[in-house]
Amino acid sequence: MGSLSIWHWAIVIVVVALLFGGRGKLSGLMGDAAKGIKAFREGLKGDDDVKSNDGVSSLPRTDAEKEELKR
Repeated sequence: MGSLSIWHWAIVIVVVALLFGGRGKLSGLMGDAAKGIKAFREGLKGDDDVKSNDGVSSLPRTDAEKEELKR
């Protein structure tokens, strides 16, 4: 019971073949993850561009905010 049977080894070999076999599937997955992280960071940097110089957001205003500004 303590040793691995042939089925355990077969599963290990299949998992290793899926991860490292072919044209670098694991490196492709890691590259995709890196692109996602880079896009996320660029998106966070883009939030700083939304605010104008006086610190007021340049996002569209609600009707209540527009009425308040008219006063």
